[in-house]
Amino acid sequence: MAFRPSRPPRLHRPHRFDVYVAVSGLLGGLFLWGIGLGVRPADDPIVLLDGRWAILLPLAVTAGCEVLRRAAPRTALLVGTAAVVVDLVTQGSLFTLLMYTDLMYAAVLYGTPGSARRIPRITGLLTVAGALVPFAVWRVPEALLIGVTIGLVSFAPASTGLIVRNHRDVAEAAQLRAEQTALLAEMDRTQAVVAERARMARELHDMVANHLSAIAIHSTAALSLDDAKTSREALAVIRENSVEGLAEMRRLIGILRDGDGEPTAIPTLDGLPALVAGARGNGLDVTLDNPLPDTTHGQVPAPVELAAYRIVQESLTNALKHASAGRVTVSLDRPNGSLTVQVTSPYGDRDGPSAPGSGAGLVGMRERAALLHGTFEAGPEDSADGKIWAVRATLPVGDADPA
Repeated sequence: MAFRPSRPPRLHRPHRFDVYVAVSGLLGGLFLWGIGLGVRPADDPIVLLDGRWAILLPLAVTAGCEVLRRAAPRTALLVGTAAVVVDLVTQGSLFTLLMYTDLMYAAVLYGTPGSARRIPRITGLLTVAGALVPFAVWRVPEALLIGVTIGLVSFAPASTGLIVRNHRDVAEAAQLRAEQTALLAEMDRTQAVVAERARMARELHDMVANHLSAIAIHSTAALSLDDAKTSREALAVIRENSVEGLAEMRRLIGILRDGDGEPTAIPTLDGLPALVAGARGNGLDVTLDNPLPDTTHGQVPAPVELAAYRIVQESLTNALKHASAGRVTVSLDRPNGSLTVQVTSPYGDRDGPSAPGSGAGLVGMRERAALLHGTFEAGPEDSADGKIWAVRATLPVGDADPA
């Protein structure tokens, strides 16, 4: 869409520079009037208002119009035109003509867009007519000087004002585009920072929450049961999860420090059996049904594999904290153009979660599915084995965005 410059603002008070121009023009005209220098001799046939005092009226009016050259350019030009017409039937003042050319220039530069288009056209036609009509009537070359004079007084300053206005509008448009570009760049930067913070928050939650939940559950068991064997087994699980959680934290901190440290391997679907085995080692009765074949890795985009892995990981963490006693089932399917992940766990009344939760897990899973233009749903359902909590995510395989 083409940029259309807005109408220049109208000032409530005359500009200080305009006042200086008006005073300078008036003083200059008074100086020429004082020494008796006019544009035409007193015996010129065109002089209808004889007398030196007649020069002062158009001079004063034109100087007053100069004060309004920026605040009311069209009004100043109309009144100034009338003053110049009166000046033509006197001996005339050079400063009246000079100030009138400035009024013509200012009317195009500071006036409305319509005035800026019309004034050069009108003055151009007057210039041509002022040259051709007298020449056709009098048939003398000197008659062409009338058109030249009209052109110098009206068309030349109007054309100059139009050129300056066009350059000004182009500069304003370029400045506006630069400001818009800077604003869009800042918005993109802010969105990128927010998106990166959200991504790191999801990764931090998904990588560490599973280990911390297992530590919290088994430490509670070790404290509540007065059995040496059970306490030893719980401490072993606690140590294993604390070591793994610490390693995950170190790798994540390495990423945050501009890549310092070991690179973090991106989890894939091939890691689901080990993930399920780890959850089983934490005391969760979980099975992996309908695992995808090994050839699936490489055919599914890496962002989809990562999202599926993290959704299963967070679902198992939630089941460890909230599920009732019973079988937890993880299943994957790959219908046409999508990857479906489902995790079900027993759902029933219990005293409370084995470890505290914040609800960020469900939010993170929903965000992961939404970023890949997939669907996510989680909630209680009725099944043949009783009431269950089901987590389902459908992730498009063909439209995955690597970002």
